[in-house]
Amino acid sequence: MSTGLIIALIVIVAAVVVVAAVLTSRARGAHGGRNLKRRFGPEYDRTLARHDGDAQAAERELAERVERHGSLRERALEPAQREQFEARWTAAQERFVDSPREAVAEADRLLSELAAVRGFPAGGYEEQLEAISVHHGHHVHGYRHVHSVARVGAGGRDGDRADTEELREAMVEARALFEDLTSPIHHADDRSTTPASTRASGRSHLPFALNRRHVKGS
Repeated sequence: MSTGLIIALIVIVAAVVVVAAVLTSRARGAHGGRNLKRRFGPEYDRTLARHDGDAQAAERELAERVERHGSLRERALEPAQREQFEARWTAAQERFVDSPREAVAEADRLLSELAAVRGFPAGGYEEQLEAISVHHGHHVHGYRHVHSVARVGAGGRDGDRADTEELREAMVEARALFEDLTSPIHHADDRSTTPASTRASGRSHLPFALNRRHVKGS
């Protein structure tokens, strides 16, 4: 076999190896993207929008979150703890009729405390939110929304104030995450595909306190 033929064969083999590596990388990337979409749900779309549609950048950020917080194991609530949190949440919802801003602020505190009891980082809101998004991506926006609105109500955003309807919506969204965090522990992928209202069988629906017709003006 001539030297030229040997070189040609080596070049062909090398080219095949490179093409195979590229195709494998793309396949893994597509599979990883599907896994992230399933795990994070709406949080995937929010992250994608924040990166102006750059899927690679969004998936890189979400993958880094999973690397940092994916190994976190949530602690189960004791029955007494669950009852205490549920009683406080019910009280906050009932308070919403007369004091919507105070009710939203209490909901924000409750989610933070509940998440810490379940084993999520308690050192700061941003880190806690990030960790929650890895395990409760389909409902983490409830925490983001209620926290943001609570800050607005306290003058935390240049003194702006949220209106009553936005406060109501924040409470409703936060309720979904609250139910997630007070439900029995499930695998993240299983839990993320089941609506909170379905998982929380036997629980009461939102009380009339959050019905538009009954809430007083803020």
